[in-house]
Amino acid sequence: MAHVIAVVNQKGGVGKTATVANLAWELVVMGHSCLAVDLDPQGSLTISLGFDPDALDGDTIYEGMVLPADHPQHRALHPQLVELTGLALIPANLDLAAAELDLNTQYQREFALKRALAPLQEAFDFILIDCPPTLGVLAINALAAADAVLIPVGTNYLSLRGLQLLLRSISMTQQQINPVLQILGIVGTLYDRRLAHHTDVMQELRRLFPPQGIPVFESVIARSVRFEEAGMVGKPVVAYAPQNPGAEGYRQLTQEVLAHYARP
Repeated sequence: MAHVIAVVNQKGGVGKTATVANLAWELVVMGHSCLAVDLDPQGSLTISLGFDPDALDGDTIYEGMVLPADHPQHRALHPQLVELTGLALIPANLDLAAAELDLNTQYQREFALKRALAPLQEAFDFILIDCPPTLGVLAINALAAADAVLIPVGTNYLSLRGLQLLLRSISMTQQQINPVLQILGIVGTLYDRRLAHHTDVMQELRRLFPPQGIPVFESVIARSVRFEEAGMVGKPVVAYAPQNPGAEGYRQLTQEVLAHYARP
Protein backbone atom coordinates (compact mmCIF):
# COMPACT_ATOMS: atom_id res chain seq x y z
CA MET A 1 0.00 0.00 0.00
CA ALA A 2 1.43 3.36 -1.08
CA HIS A 3 2.26 6.18 1.29
CA VAL A 4 0.23 9.11 -0.07
CA ILE A 5 1.74 12.54 0.55
CA ALA A 6 -0.01 15.79 -0.41
CA VAL A 7 2.36 18.71 -0.95
CA VAL A 8 0.20 21.69 -0.02
CA ASN A 9 0.38 25.42 0.50
CA GLN A 10 -2.27 27.93 -0.54
CA LYS A 11 0.47 30.44 -1.32
CA GLY A 12 1.91 30.27 -4.81
CA GLY A 13 5.59 30.34 -5.64
CA VAL A 14 6.85 28.49 -2.57
CA GLY A 15 8.22 25.42 -4.35
CA LYS A 16 5.38 22.89 -4.21
CA THR A 17 5.96 21.61 -7.73
CA ALA A 18 9.73 21.53 -7.32
CA THR A 19 9.29 19.61 -4.08
CA VAL A 20 7.08 16.96 -5.69
CA ALA A 21 9.27 16.59 -8.79
CA ASN A 22 12.57 16.39 -6.92
CA LEU A 23 11.33 14.26 -4.03
CA ALA A 24 9.66 11.82 -6.44
CA TRP A 25 12.81 11.55 -8.56
CA GLU A 26 15.05 10.98 -5.55
CA LEU A 27 12.71 8.39 -4.04
CA VAL A 28 13.07 6.39 -7.24
CA VAL A 29 16.85 6.87 -7.31
CA MET A 30 16.86 5.42 -3.79
CA GLY A 31 14.96 2.33 -4.90
CA HIS A 32 11.28 3.18 -4.35
CA SER A 33 8.57 3.24 -6.99
CA CYS A 34 6.70 6.54 -7.06
CA LEU A 35 3.65 8.07 -8.72
CA ALA A 36 3.54 11.87 -9.04
CA VAL A 37 0.06 13.37 -9.41
CA ASP A 38 -0.43 16.81 -10.96
CA LEU A 39 -3.51 18.38 -9.36
CA ASP A 40 -2.90 21.90 -10.66
CA PRO A 41 -4.62 23.12 -13.86
CA GLN A 42 -1.43 25.01 -14.75
CA GLY A 43 0.25 21.64 -15.35
CA SER A 44 3.58 22.77 -13.88
CA LEU A 45 4.48 19.32 -12.57
CA THR A 46 3.57 17.81 -15.92
CA ILE A 47 5.96 20.23 -17.64
CA SER A 48 8.66 19.70 -15.00
CA LEU A 49 8.68 15.97 -15.72
CA GLY A 50 9.00 16.39 -19.48
CA PHE A 51 5.42 16.35 -20.79
CA ASP A 52 3.50 18.93 -22.81
CA PRO A 53 0.10 19.60 -21.19
CA ASP A 54 -1.30 20.85 -24.51
CA ALA A 55 -0.45 17.57 -26.22
CA LEU A 56 -2.24 15.29 -23.77
CA ASP A 57 -5.20 13.45 -25.25
CA GLY A 58 -7.63 12.34 -22.59
CA ASP A 59 -5.17 10.69 -20.21
CA THR A 60 -5.14 13.35 -17.50
CA ILE A 61 -6.34 13.65 -13.93
CA TYR A 62 -9.45 15.40 -15.25
CA GLU A 63 -10.82 12.39 -17.14
CA GLY A 64 -10.00 9.95 -14.35
CA MET A 65 -10.99 11.98 -11.30
CA VAL A 66 -13.43 14.73 -12.25
CA LEU A 67 -15.55 13.04 -14.90
CA PRO A 68 -17.94 10.47 -13.36
CA ALA A 69 -17.64 6.83 -14.36
CA ASP A 70 -20.76 7.00 -16.56
CA HIS A 71 -19.45 9.96 -18.57
CA PRO A 72 -18.49 8.99 -22.17
CA GLN A 73 -15.07 10.65 -21.80
CA HIS A 74 -14.23 9.12 -18.43
CA ARG A 75 -11.05 7.06 -18.36
CA ALA A 76 -9.42 5.27 -15.46
CA LEU A 77 -6.19 6.93 -14.43
CA HIS A 78 -3.33 5.74 -16.62
CA PRO A 79 0.11 6.65 -15.29
CA GLN A 80 2.55 8.01 -17.86
CA LEU A 81 6.07 6.63 -17.53
CA VAL A 82 8.76 9.24 -16.92
CA GLU A 83 12.22 8.52 -18.35
CA LEU A 84 13.44 7.33 -14.96
CA THR A 85 12.42 3.71 -14.33
CA GLY A 86 10.04 3.49 -11.40
CA LEU A 87 8.68 7.04 -11.71
CA ALA A 88 5.26 7.64 -13.22
CA LEU A 89 3.01 10.68 -13.63
CA ILE A 90 -0.70 11.42 -13.71
CA PRO A 91 -0.58 14.64 -15.78
CA ALA A 92 -2.86 17.67 -15.77
CA ASN A 93 -3.79 20.45 -18.15
CA LEU A 94 -6.23 23.36 -18.27
CA ASP A 95 -9.22 21.00 -18.46
CA LEU A 96 -8.80 20.63 -14.70
CA ALA A 97 -9.82 24.26 -14.25
CA ALA A 98 -13.43 23.07 -14.63
CA ALA A 99 -13.13 20.76 -11.62
CA GLU A 100 -14.73 23.15 -9.12
CA LEU A 101 -17.91 23.30 -11.19
CA ASP A 102 -17.92 19.71 -12.45
CA LEU A 103 -17.41 18.14 -9.03
CA ASN A 104 -20.35 20.04 -7.52
CA THR A 105 -22.77 17.43 -8.84
CA GLN A 106 -20.79 14.42 -7.62
CA TYR A 107 -21.65 12.44 -4.50
CA GLN A 108 -18.97 12.97 -1.81
CA ARG A 109 -17.00 15.18 -4.17
CA GLU A 110 -14.15 15.59 -1.67
CA PHE A 111 -13.30 11.89 -2.12
CA ALA A 112 -13.13 11.93 -5.94
CA LEU A 113 -9.32 11.75 -5.99
CA LYS A 114 -9.21 9.02 -3.36
CA ARG A 115 -11.61 6.92 -5.44
CA ALA A 116 -9.61 7.49 -8.60
CA LEU A 117 -6.28 6.57 -6.98
CA ALA A 118 -7.57 3.46 -5.20
CA PRO A 119 -6.71 1.01 -8.05
CA LEU A 120 -3.11 2.31 -8.10
CA GLN A 121 -2.39 2.04 -4.38
CA GLU A 122 -0.73 -1.37 -4.60
CA ALA A 123 1.46 -0.50 -7.61
CA PHE A 124 3.63 2.15 -5.93
CA ASP A 125 5.57 2.69 -2.72
CA PHE A 126 4.80 6.42 -2.71
CA ILE A 127 2.18 8.68 -4.30
CA LEU A 128 3.01 12.41 -4.21
CA ILE A 129 0.32 14.98 -5.01
CA ASP A 130 1.16 18.47 -6.27
CA CYS A 131 -1.67 20.79 -5.20
CA PRO A 132 -2.82 24.10 -6.68
CA PRO A 133 -2.16 27.36 -4.77
CA THR A 134 -5.67 27.52 -3.32
CA LEU A 135 -7.64 25.79 -0.58
CA GLY A 136 -10.50 24.88 -2.92
CA VAL A 137 -12.02 21.54 -3.88
CA LEU A 138 -8.84 20.19 -5.49
CA ALA A 139 -6.69 20.78 -2.40
CA ILE A 140 -9.41 19.30 -0.18
CA ASN A 141 -9.44 16.22 -2.42
CA ALA A 142 -5.70 15.89 -1.98
CA LEU A 143 -6.00 16.14 1.81
CA ALA A 144 -8.83 13.59 1.80
CA ALA A 145 -6.78 11.13 -0.28
CA ALA A 146 -3.47 11.54 1.58
CA ASP A 147 -2.17 10.03 4.77
CA ALA A 148 0.40 12.80 5.22
CA VAL A 149 0.96 16.46 4.33
CA LEU A 150 4.29 18.02 3.41
CA ILE A 151 4.29 21.83 3.55
CA PRO A 152 6.88 23.86 1.61
CA VAL A 153 7.20 27.34 3.09
CA GLY A 154 9.17 30.16 1.50
CA THR A 155 11.61 31.68 3.97
CA ASN A 156 9.94 35.09 4.04
CA TYR A 157 7.57 36.78 6.45
CA LEU A 158 4.44 36.64 4.27
CA SER A 159 4.80 32.90 3.76
CA LEU A 160 5.15 32.46 7.51
CA ARG A 161 1.97 34.48 8.15
CA GLY A 162 -0.03 32.50 5.60
CA LEU A 163 0.91 29.20 7.21
CA GLN A 164 -1.63 29.59 10.01
CA LEU A 165 -4.54 29.58 7.54
CA LEU A 166 -3.27 26.39 5.95
CA LEU A 167 -2.85 24.68 9.32
CA ARG A 168 -6.45 25.55 10.22
CA SER A 169 -7.64 23.99 6.97
CA ILE A 170 -5.62 20.84 7.64
CA SER A 171 -7.05 20.64 11.16
CA MET A 172 -10.62 20.95 9.82
CA THR A 173 -9.91 18.21 7.28
CA GLN A 174 -8.58 15.94 10.04
CA GLN A 175 -11.72 16.55 12.12
CA GLN A 176 -14.35 16.31 9.39
CA ILE A 177 -12.98 14.28 6.47
CA ASN A 178 -9.73 12.40 7.09
CA PRO A 179 -8.90 11.59 10.72
CA VAL A 180 -5.75 9.62 9.80
CA LEU A 181 -4.12 12.60 8.08
CA GLN A 182 -0.85 13.69 9.70
CA ILE A 183 1.56 16.53 9.04
CA LEU A 184 4.79 14.99 7.82
CA GLY A 185 6.61 18.28 8.21
CA ILE A 186 7.41 21.80 7.06
CA VAL A 187 10.34 22.40 4.73
CA GLY A 188 11.88 25.83 4.20
CA THR A 189 12.31 26.74 0.53
CA LEU A 190 13.74 29.59 -1.57
CA TYR A 191 16.34 30.05 1.13
CA ASP A 192 19.19 32.54 0.66
CA ARG A 193 21.72 32.23 3.47
CA ARG A 194 23.08 35.70 2.63
CA LEU A 195 19.84 37.29 3.81
CA ALA A 196 19.43 37.67 7.57
CA HIS A 197 15.65 37.81 7.09
CA HIS A 198 15.63 34.28 5.67
CA THR A 199 17.64 32.98 8.61
CA ASP A 200 15.22 34.70 10.99
CA VAL A 201 12.22 33.04 9.33
CA MET A 202 13.82 29.59 9.57
CA GLN A 203 14.51 30.19 13.25
CA GLU A 204 10.88 31.20 13.76
CA LEU A 205 9.64 28.07 12.01
CA ARG A 206 11.78 25.93 14.29
CA ARG A 207 10.73 27.89 17.38
CA LEU A 208 6.98 27.98 16.73
CA PHE A 209 5.95 24.66 15.25
CA PRO A 210 7.77 21.68 16.82
CA PRO A 211 6.23 22.54 20.24
CA GLN A 212 2.83 22.23 18.51
CA GLY A 213 3.74 18.73 17.30
CA ILE A 214 4.45 19.93 13.75
CA PRO A 215 7.93 18.84 12.61
CA VAL A 216 10.24 21.18 10.70
CA PHE A 217 12.71 19.33 8.50
CA GLU A 218 16.41 19.91 9.00
CA SER A 219 16.72 20.13 5.22
CA VAL A 220 16.48 23.62 3.74
CA ILE A 221 16.07 24.20 0.00
CA ALA A 222 18.37 26.90 -1.31
CA ARG A 223 17.15 29.40 -3.89
CA SER A 224 18.78 28.95 -7.30
CA VAL A 225 18.24 29.91 -10.94
CA ARG A 226 18.87 26.25 -11.73
CA PHE A 227 15.28 25.44 -10.75
CA GLU A 228 13.91 27.58 -13.58
CA GLU A 229 16.44 26.14 -16.02
CA ALA A 230 15.55 22.59 -14.99
CA GLY A 231 11.84 23.26 -15.58
CA MET A 232 12.58 24.47 -19.10
CA VAL A 233 14.22 21.17 -20.02
CA GLY A 234 11.60 19.02 -18.27
CA LYS A 235 13.76 17.62 -15.49
CA PRO A 236 13.97 18.11 -11.72
CA VAL A 237 17.02 19.99 -10.50
CA VAL A 238 18.38 16.82 -8.87
CA ALA A 239 18.77 15.39 -12.38
CA TYR A 240 19.60 18.61 -14.22
CA ALA A 241 22.16 20.07 -11.79
CA PRO A 242 22.89 17.39 -9.18
CA GLN A 243 25.72 19.38 -7.56
CA ASN A 244 23.53 22.42 -6.98
CA PRO A 245 22.83 23.25 -3.29
CA GLY A 246 19.09 23.07 -4.00
CA ALA A 247 19.52 19.53 -5.34
CA GLU A 248 21.50 18.59 -2.25
CA GLY A 249 18.69 19.99 -0.09
CA TYR A 250 16.16 17.74 -1.82
CA ARG A 251 18.39 14.69 -1.42
CA GLN A 252 18.57 15.42 2.31
CA LEU A 253 14.80 15.93 2.44
CA THR A 254 14.27 12.55 0.76
CA GLN A 255 16.44 10.89 3.37
CA GLU A 256 14.41 12.54 6.14
CA VAL A 257 11.13 11.41 4.59
CA LEU A 258 12.38 7.84 4.26
CA ALA A 259 13.66 7.91 7.84
CA HIS A 260 10.17 8.91 8.99
CA TYR A 261 8.56 5.95 7.25
CA ALA A 262 11.28 3.57 8.48
CA ARG A 263 10.34 4.24 12.10
CA PRO A 264 8.30 1.46 13.75
